[in-house]
Amino acid sequence: MTIERATGLVLRTRPLTETSLIVHWITPDYGRLATVAKGARRPTSPFRGKLDIFYLAEFSFQRSRRSDLHTLREVGLRQTHPHLREDYARLRQAAYGALLVEQMTEADTPLPVIYDLLVQLVDCLDSDGARPQYVLAFELKLLAEGGQAPDWGAARLPSASRDLARQLAAIELHEAARLDPPSKALAEVGTFLERFLVYHLDRVPRGRDEAIAARSPTASPTDARPGR
Repeated sequence: MTIERATGLVLRTRPLTETSLIVHWITPDYGRLATVAKGARRPTSPFRGKLDIFYLAEFSFQRSRRSDLHTLREVGLRQTHPHLREDYARLRQAAYGALLVEQMTEADTPLPVIYDLLVQLVDCLDSDGARPQYVLAFELKLLAEGGQAPDWGAARLPSASRDLARQLAAIELHEAARLDPPSKALAEVGTFLERFLVYHLDRVPRGRDEAIAARSPTASPTDARPGR
C-alpha cells in the first residue's frame, strides 16, 4: 500500500454516502484530483472541521487502482480563509476562479503555476476583499499560462482599456488591488475577455458576470498588503 502526500486547495465537496464525502482538490504536483473521505460526515471523524471549500491543507491519500477516486488518509490544515465565508462577494469571485481552472485544465496533470495562481487569488480575496480587477487579472494570467494570451496590438479596445489589460496581465495578482481603474475601462476589458474566453473555450463558467461585478463593501484601492 503506497501512501502519497500533497499540499492542496479544496475546490469543492459533495456527499457520497450518509457518512462519507468526496473532496476535489487542486495540487501543484498531482493537479486536480478527487478523494473519498470515509466517515467524514460523522461527528467524531478525524476529518471533522478540516474539509471545506478553499481550505488549504497538507494531506495524504491512497491511490485507487480501479478509478480516479482515491482514498483520503490524513489532513493537516494550513489555512481556512475564513473571510470568504463572511462576504459573499469574496466567495463568489473565488468560486468563479475555481470553476475557470476546472474548465481549462485536465485532471491528474501537474499544475504548479495554475495552483499558485488560484491560491494567490484566494489569499488576496480573503485578506483584501473582492474587486473586479482581481478576476480580470486572474483570467489574463490563466490565458497566458495556457499559451492563449491576447494579442494586444490587434485587440479592438480603446487605448486606455488596452493599457489597463496589459497592466493587469503584467503585475502580480495582489498588486491589482492598488489599481483604481475607471468603471468604463473595467467593463470594456471584461467584455473583451468574455468574448475571448468564449472563442477559445466555447463558453465561460456560470457566474462570471456576478463575479466581475462583485466588490466587498470595505474594499478600497489602498487595502492591498505589500510583499505577499
